[in-house]
Amino acid sequence: LVHEAFARDPRFNILLLPQNVGKRKAQIAAIRRSAGDMVLNVDSDTILASDVIRKLVPKMQDAAVGAAMGQLTARNRNDSWLTRLIDMEYWLACNEERAAQARFGAVMCCCGPCVMYRRSALASLLDQYESQYFRGKPSDFGEDRHLTILMLKAGFRTEYVPSAIAATVVPNKLGPYLRQQLRWARSTFRDTLLGLRLLPNLNRFLTLDVVGQNLGPLLLALSVLTGLAQLALTGTAPWLAALMIVAMTMIRCSVVALRARQLRFLGFSLHTFINIFLLLPLKAYALCTLSNS
Repeated sequence: LVHEAFARDPRFNILLLPQNVGKRKAQIAAIRRSAGDMVLNVDSDTILASDVIRKLVPKMQDAAVGAAMGQLTARNRNDSWLTRLIDMEYWLACNEERAAQARFGAVMCCCGPCVMYRRSALASLLDQYESQYFRGKPSDFGEDRHLTILMLKAGFRTEYVPSAIAATVVPNKLGPYLRQQLRWARSTFRDTLLGLRLLPNLNRFLTLDVVGQNLGPLLLALSVLTGLAQLALTGTAPWLAALMIVAMTMIRCSVVALRARQLRFLGFSLHTFINIFLLLPLKAYALCTLSNS
């Protein structure tokens, strides 16, 4: 459909690869044929606001900035209860995590649905990007995070622009959502190993952030397992642990609801059940199967 719509438009140069070689090699083929100072990456299921380029370009005026990402929203937010939760999850990921990291010029993952790269920076990294291996096998996912880590490793800053809005399709059923989260978990664990070497050269907050993101789920899982063990061995419910999880969840959701001025974020507390009973076991499985494609 894209080819039919734009192949005859002189403003576009469409590359048709002989076979499906995956996102990474397709990106590299396009970048190597490009000539502009900036490269805008957009995922196929994403619609950009009309002013996205005007919002991103000023951030790239600084030659030290290698990449800048926009804010993601769920294009199909009203499809189901799950898409509503994912939309709130994206808001938190962008306007808490990425926004905080951007204060120190080091967004740790510039997300593929809407990210602008400096072509000269990309050109110097393409060989490394193309030849990523993990335990002797070519890496076939986690492109966005790995390319961001390479940018930071090369000394470029990575930024977040909240006013550049991109609406992307998110999974509306648990099965596809969990498969997506499994890929992302493996990518996070893999590239955290690479990113650890960067941390001494970055702000101390970023060290705390990266360590917290990786240790936080493990500590929560330990709390849950300890509570289940207490219930099984003593027959008493772990009320203190349960109340602590509920209190932290409600405090977080209330703060976000105030910051966003949207009461719907109180409903994000339901995501805690998904996190504890589905995402924590999934992350444990991801950690044990890092070599899987």
